[in-house]
Amino acid sequence: MGGLGRDAWAWLGVVAVMLLAQLAGASHVVYENHLDLEAAAAAVPPSIVDPQLRPGYHFQPPKNWINDPNAPLYYKGWYHFFYQYNPRGAVWGNIVWAHSVSRDLINWVALEPAIEPSIPSDQYGCWSGSATMLPDGTPAIMYTGIDRPGVSYQVQNVAYPRNRSDPLLREWVKPGYNPIIVPEGGINATQFRDPTTAWRAGGRWRLLVGSVAAAGGGGARGAAFVYRSRDFLRWARVRRPLHSAPTGMWECPDFYPVEAAGRREGLDTSVPGRPRVKYVLKNSLDLRRYDYYTVGTYDRRAERYVPDDPAGDECRLRYDYGNFYASKTFYDPARRRRVLWGWANESDTTADDVAKGWAGIQAIPRTVWLDPSGKQLLQWPVEEVDALRGKSVTLKGRVLKPGQHLEVTGLQTAQIDRSVVESFGAGGETCILSRVYPSLAIGKNARLYAFNNGKADVKVSRLKAWEMRKPLMNGA
Repeated sequence: MGGLGRDAWAWLGVVAVMLLAQLAGASHVVYENHLDLEAAAAAVPPSIVDPQLRPGYHFQPPKNWINDPNAPLYYKGWYHFFYQYNPRGAVWGNIVWAHSVSRDLINWVALEPAIEPSIPSDQYGCWSGSATMLPDGTPAIMYTGIDRPGVSYQVQNVAYPRNRSDPLLREWVKPGYNPIIVPEGGINATQFRDPTTAWRAGGRWRLLVGSVAAAGGGGARGAAFVYRSRDFLRWARVRRPLHSAPTGMWECPDFYPVEAAGRREGLDTSVPGRPRVKYVLKNSLDLRRYDYYTVGTYDRRAERYVPDDPAGDECRLRYDYGNFYASKTFYDPARRRRVLWGWANESDTTADDVAKGWAGIQAIPRTVWLDPSGKQLLQWPVEEVDALRGKSVTLKGRVLKPGQHLEVTGLQTAQIDRSVVESFGAGGETCILSRVYPSLAIGKNARLYAFNNGKADVKVSRLKAWEMRKPLMNGA
């Protein structure tokens, strides 16, 4: 590490990173019934239930379970964020599409759920999906519905705003012709979900649905199937997937263009093809529970995507090398950028979640663009987060000897974000989100240190830290 500046910058959601040895580890216990779970929740220690472990400026509702980000979009001056939500408790189940709106991606107001089970093709679940802006400016949501009890039989549905003139998009309607895509032609109906934002070219719409295909040797290939339509009503599957790889099921696929010149400006998903445009294909690995992506070329005529790196599906570049899953991007026309959302689940136990009454957060939204080398993506927190900065302190030109640590003083820590650390290294080349649950370093007992655990001197060329104000967060 050459210094603590742009090359090693972190959002310190928990300022007590020096006390990681105290943090709770992950645990996955299966409870036979609700009574067992309630008994375990009653035994959770107060240090875990402590409300000071709730994040402050990471997106979350006031209570209960959340997971995948869904269909982020910008409409008539408002950012809209939908997400998988259990209105009845802090464990997965009873999923609806919760809905919040913001002017700045930081301060959020919760609205009524946008999509709930209400028609035959989603009566047993409204799972993840994406938003597409139609040529007349109408947003359309494509999402996965579960239409049979006892088995996760997955179909794709569409919903439209009841009132296009409402900038808050408070009501959504589901046409009677749903579902619009069903698992035919040998597709595994229990692994067929999460339609992407659609794009248009040559008079046809296209979208991807994540799935799995049989592979030799008993394995399974993740697959992104292409569906095409001329009218956004009738969809037909292209014979071959856009791309596939021997990784297991692909869920929450995302496919979007990026400028090959390394510019931070984003591109609309339906941008006309041109030589200096590359494409990113991201998939969430159901078996390994992380997101990976490749950068490559999209052939519109053949409906095929080819990674630039032939080993890309094996090397697996990741958005984030920590706790970050089911991510989704959208093009922000107001600031001409592509914004990335990702879900971070809890690293404690299910009993802990039930006891504290909440589970899951969203990562800070990130601007994402292609590195000038064209080989990987860069990410950085959206610039609006800077508005939360308060008092700051700066260290310059300090040398840390091996084993030495230096406390950064002069900041109030009782109010900075908790139970999450997001780190961005080398200008956004590497990102790591960690969930942490300190038992001692909470509130006024938290401290911030620069430290050197290596074997050589480390020069801190410049370190700047800020107090962070708390935004409006869904009424919490």
